[in-house]
Amino acid sequence: MKNEPNYNTIPVGQLGIIALPGCEEMAKKIDSYLIKWRYERNSEHKNTLAFAGYEKPTYIVDIDFPRFGTGEGKAAIKQTVRGYDIFILCDVFNYGVTYKMYGLTVPMSPDDHYANLKRAISAIGGKAKRISVIMPMLYEGRQHKRSSRESLDCAMMLQELSGMGVSNMITFDAHDPRVMNSIPLSGFESVSPAYQMIKAMVRTVDDLKLDKDNLMIISPDEGGMGRCIYYSTILGVELGMFYKRRDYSRIVDGRNPIIAHEFLGDNVEGKDVIIVDDMISSGESMIEVATKLKELHANRIYIFSAFGLFCNGLDGFDKAYQDGLIYKVFTTNLIYRSPELLKREWYVEVDLSKYISYMIDTLNHDTSISGLLDPADKINKLLKEKGLK
Repeated sequence: MKNEPNYNTIPVGQLGIIALPGCEEMAKKIDSYLIKWRYERNSEHKNTLAFAGYEKPTYIVDIDFPRFGTGEGKAAIKQTVRGYDIFILCDVFNYGVTYKMYGLTVPMSPDDHYANLKRAISAIGGKAKRISVIMPMLYEGRQHKRSSRESLDCAMMLQELSGMGVSNMITFDAHDPRVMNSIPLSGFESVSPAYQMIKAMVRTVDDLKLDKDNLMIISPDEGGMGRCIYYSTILGVELGMFYKRRDYSRIVDGRNPIIAHEFLGDNVEGKDVIIVDDMISSGESMIEVATKLKELHANRIYIFSAFGLFCNGLDGFDKAYQDGLIYKVFTTNLIYRSPELLKREWYVEVDLSKYISYMIDTLNHDTSISGLLDPADKINKLLKEKGLK
């Protein structure tokens, strides 16, 4: 591979990947990349004792998560992991995984997935040399701060995992990265999928014009301005924001309802617009923002979101697409995507498996991943190759 880090450094330990239920597809993709790269990599040290187990037919650890009839579960590792450098893939939002409890079919909740993560760490039993957890969307990541007598679930989770021996936590587009302050002595990386998003857009839209006369970046709220500033800076386009006016006198479904979205920014008339956010939950706010932008005579509206949850189903987005409010929705394959979503004409999947493979390969060699975390050079190179910059 060209311009790859120094992979001649001694690995931390034999590489092992644990895929929790629901992460098997992603794990297989990552595994295939690592098998290929390590087989093709030319190194004079590959056959030395320090590189024992470097080339393997698979890096996926054989583990099972059986359930009792009551719904109770456990983790059982069926091979040795002594001295391994373990990476655990955990998608806590995969409601597509089910189990039997008293004869009933129950979809796995975030709490169930988190319990499986702790079971896997417990099954390792302290025998691994290092444990890193790749949790694309943080468990309870939206409950990152306290506004009254509320639990601080995300911070508690991070502290609990750190106490169980987890050295590194890797997540993507954390709702609020400051939650890392709860584990100041442990590794925490909130990774942006900006390069992969832009790359997918360039490949999908043929007549794309990435300049300030034809494109604008919009944040749907003040909380997402940080990621939007990055996009607008790297693409050299204008930035706008919607301010959510909320009714703080009442709470509906656990939050203060939004009264209106107020737009702050330059003229969007005739311009393509990219709305950037970390997640699509119900999607109501996103569709309302798109409606407001259309009222301001915006052209095509794209949505970039690392996590497409679509908690209220897809009907709202189907109607928005039919009405011409949205053109394409880009979300990653970091969390579960329903079969119905994958069939939608307005949906584009952004594959992050290769990117995660690079991070695992680099970290296993105990080499800095700072070059992988800042994709500015790769984005600029991509745009120049496509004649867009």
